[in-house]
Amino acid sequence: MKATLRYLAGIAGPSGFGSNSTAEQVTQNCSSFLPSGLTALITGGTSGIGAETARVLAKRGVRIVIGARDLKKAMKVRDNIQKESPNAEVILLEIDLSSFCSVQRFCSDFLALDLPLNILINNAGVFSQDLEFSAEKIEMTFATNYLEMLLDKMIETSKKTDIQGRIINVSSVIHSWVKRHGFCFKDILNGKNYNGTRAYAQSKLANILHAKEIARQLKARKARVTMNAVHPGIVKTGIIKSHKGLITDSLFFIASKLLKSTSQGAATTCYVALSPKTEGVSGKYFTDCNESKCSRLANEESEAQKLWNNTHALIHKRLHQATNNM
Repeated sequence: MKATLRYLAGIAGPSGFGSNSTAEQVTQNCSSFLPSGLTALITGGTSGIGAETARVLAKRGVRIVIGARDLKKAMKVRDNIQKESPNAEVILLEIDLSSFCSVQRFCSDFLALDLPLNILINNAGVFSQDLEFSAEKIEMTFATNYLEMLLDKMIETSKKTDIQGRIINVSSVIHSWVKRHGFCFKDILNGKNYNGTRAYAQSKLANILHAKEIARQLKARKARVTMNAVHPGIVKTGIIKSHKGLITDSLFFIASKLLKSTSQGAATTCYVALSPKTEGVSGKYFTDCNESKCSRLANEESEAQKLWNNTHALIHKRLHQATNNM
């Protein structure tokens, strides 16, 4: 109840920010101490909080690489950013995160640019009411919302530049809806007993488990790269519109008054990406620009390791098959 009241009132937490804070506000004083030449790669940066994150980071002097499935939409985002920030460098690369082949090609394209990689924001996400499969026959919501690469590039950049790398998984409080008996890797991949909301919640739980396991591995490797998960809040975005039919129009109208604006929704991602207060913080979950608690299942190290091992094996299997089919 206290957390709900704090959210509704916009009361600031220990960071000095709260639910009403915007992405511009939380990064306002960052430019003066940010190293020059930072590069941030953002997936899902063509709309909603992804586009707002790209805009605000570019305004703070960060080079932006947007990974997008729709390059026409990405071009519009780039044009809008450069109208506001004429000196902003925005690079567009095509990627379909539901396809291993596309992800592999995207990684090769990015590495060919020979740029540093300081910030990786895994923002892309989908909600699908209907059962769909990726090109590799993996349930689409899980495939798009979870599988990411380029970790070695970030570790290499941090060593060369002596600047801490930061990886951020955009998750959701909806992850807490998933119970242990409802989280089975094999069932997630094949879409068994598919339910759109459940699939979305499972993928967001996987985002957090992924962040915690990678954070543990980075620490073991003594790499100067952090990884955290964030809940942006319930934001007025395209994903919310995809839930049409789950609630009545009148109820949605009332609920929408409690939703965050896009700028407020991007605030936590931008805060974790740039704030000096998150320097060295890793394996955590943030809401409203403050460290928060996630579900008990999301905190289980054994579950995170099991998911990572299964996913790692799957990625290598699919990439091997893709290479053989070339």
